[in-house]
Amino acid sequence: MAMNWKEGDRVRVVDRPVTEEDRKQSRYFDHMASLTGIIQNIYNSEEIAVRVDPEKMSKVTQEVHKHAVSRMRERFVASVSEEQRKQLTPEELNFDAHYVLLVRAADLEKM
Repeated sequence: MAMNWKEGDRVRVVDRPVTEEDRKQSRYFDHMASLTGIIQNIYNSEEIAVRVDPEKMSKVTQEVHKHAVSRMRERFVASVSEEQRKQLTPEELNFDAHYVLLVRAADLEKM
C-alpha cells in the first residue's frame, strides 16, 4: 500500500533483513533499522530524505557524525577571511549539521 508522505511527517525506518539488491543499489543498511526522524524532502514517490533524530543513532554513528561536523566547521572557518569571520555570530561559527538519510518510501512507517 502506497503511503501519502509529506514533509514534516514523523517516521521510522523499518527493521528488515538487508537483501543482495539493497547492497547492489546501496539503498538499505543494517544501521538504518529503527531510526526515527522527520521527512525533510520528497524527491519522488520512492526516494525520501529523512532527517534522523540524533539521539536515536548508535554511539558509533553519533561519534562519526560529531567528528564530521567538527571537520566541516574547521573547513568553513578556514575558507572565510578574518573580516568575514568577525561578522559571523557564534551560532553561525558553531553550526550543527543534520544527519540525513535517503530512504525508499517502502522502508518507512509513520509514527
